[in-house]
Amino acid sequence: MLVLAFDTATPAVTAALHDGHRVLAESTTVDARRHGELLVPTIQKVLAEAGVPLRQVTTIVAGTGPGPYTGLRVGLMTAQGLGTALGLAEVYGICTLDALAYGTRRDEPFVAVTDARRKELFWARYDDARTRAAGPFVDKPSDIPLDGLPVAGADLYPEILGPAAAPPYPLAGFLAALAAERLAAGEKLDEPRPIYLRRPDAVVPKAPKRVTG
Repeated sequence: MLVLAFDTATPAVTAALHDGHRVLAESTTVDARRHGELLVPTIQKVLAEAGVPLRQVTTIVAGTGPGPYTGLRVGLMTAQGLGTALGLAEVYGICTLDALAYGTRRDEPFVAVTDARRKELFWARYDDARTRAAGPFVDKPSDIPLDGLPVAGADLYPEILGPAAAPPYPLAGFLAALAAERLAAGEKLDEPRPIYLRRPDAVVPKAPKRVTG
């Protein structure tokens, strides 16, 4: 098993290669505006550091969000393109918040959050690092029902949520390890479909107003 995983649903453009036992290589750059420029070079860097040619990759997994429309599409379309080029029967997806939660290694309930912009957060509630209990959702920080639970992820709005526990981003090493664990257990992974939770900012322009003399 050689799992190539990457995520572009947050400001972290992150990729990793996992052999079913451990992460062979991982690279992350935090830049919310350059997902399209950074993802392929990041994947190339990871493969080079691991000494593995792309043709030997057996499984591709992309983070499915929730996340902003443009960044999320970069990762998912790249996954589909690489899967087609390699002749893979399937390309998989995993919720980005699941990867973030997995990286906490917590064995008690908590809430995982990522930045949704517009003064909102994407969030989900977890029973432990592997088990999502509810979500994902998008809400204003003050509307998230924490019920006294700790928060992991983006260190935003500490006056409302309290200090956030690490990791701040869903690093691809977590995504790859979670995918490898689920595949080894015979669990079915998700399809690589985006989780948007809200409509994109771009809209089809309306017809121009009629001008009368």
